[in-house]
Amino acid sequence: MYEHVDLNAIHTRMHAAARHLRLPMHRRVWQGRTGHVLGVGTGSSIEFQDHRPYAPGDDPRQIDWRAYARTEHYLMKMHREEVSPRVDVVLDASRSMVFDVSKWTRTLELLYFAVESANALGSALRCTFLDGHNAHELPAASLLAYQLPVPPENDSGSAPDLNAVRWRYGSLRIVISDLLFPGEPGAWLTVLGTAKGHGMLLAPYSLTEADPAWSGNLRLADCETRTERKQRVSPELLARYRQQYTRHFALWQDACARYALLLARVPSNGPFDHALQEEAVRVGAVELCNS
Repeated sequence: MYEHVDLNAIHTRMHAAARHLRLPMHRRVWQGRTGHVLGVGTGSSIEFQDHRPYAPGDDPRQIDWRAYARTEHYLMKMHREEVSPRVDVVLDASRSMVFDVSKWTRTLELLYFAVESANALGSALRCTFLDGHNAHELPAASLLAYQLPVPPENDSGSAPDLNAVRWRYGSLRIVISDLLFPGEPGAWLTVLGTAKGHGMLLAPYSLTEADPAWSGNLRLADCETRTERKQRVSPELLARYRQQYTRHFALWQDACARYALLLARVPSNGPFDHALQEEAVRVGAVELCNS
């Protein structure tokens, strides 16, 4: 599986994609070090925020002379400060993420797109591979050298433990996961909003899993636990599978709406830009750079 993925080519494509697509940084106010995105305080950006009375020692160039003409009071113009937000990117390293080459490729494209988009804004970036309860932080040097951990040969199939991640205060928290695990979504999502965090889910999926063409007597293997079973797949059974699959993601959509989180599913087929247009751009998880 892994030898068929060219990380250098993926990174090159995502560097180009980040020139006209970006993370939704301009839809909120942030905290962080000096940078390029509007923050919560006052600073020297060109966006006007408010007035305050003149005080001795203030720069007279910041006096609002139009306001003085109206009020005969010296008022200072205050502008929104610009910051570099914190961006925490977490990649679910479950075996289902490498279900096929196209899905794993799209997964890595989402990872490197998030990295390139964050870097373009000068963000304080932290990336983590999450294998069950094991969180492996990846330095930027490892990402750029394409030294990524290999997903485990098998796992329990349970939800990755988001509490194992070192989330930072007020960060944009991006989780790249197919969300194909059991359990109540709400219990898993609560951590994304703690400590003033803003959560977002990017869910790659393969058409093979979303709309399979199974028929007849098959040997099915669980891609995570590696267990196998023989199964006769009738049209009725296939229809129930599709219904349950649709219901599963409807529950995730509802839970994300309750917790004010963004969720965008991203198909593994087709060009990356077109895949984002299907849902990610529409829901605001990704935005055009000229917007």
